Amino acid sequence: MQTENQKTPETAVLTAMAKFLSDLWFEDDFRDQPEYLSEIFEALLLTEMGDYQDFRIKMISCIRTSKMLADTIGSFSDLEINNACKKIMNA
Repeated sequence: MQTENQKTPETAVLTAMAKFLSDLWFEDDFRDQPEYLSEIFEALLLTEMGDYQDFRIKMISCIRTSKMLADTIGSFSDLEINNACKKIMNA
């Protein structure tokens, strides 16, 4: 992570984000990730570890972040996302 107030070219940030999204899409269909996380966390909540409040807060935060990402890019086709990522990385 960069130090605050240090100049970072905006294109470097956009390129890194595009590569992240592109890599993420090749791993698995991210549209299903919020449901996967919910299933995992529901099972964990039934354990003794699930009684830990900080752990529950982190799980909810993960699900929320996953849903936001899936909602943000989920309406686009895989081809549209791939093409956009390529354009940004080549800019």
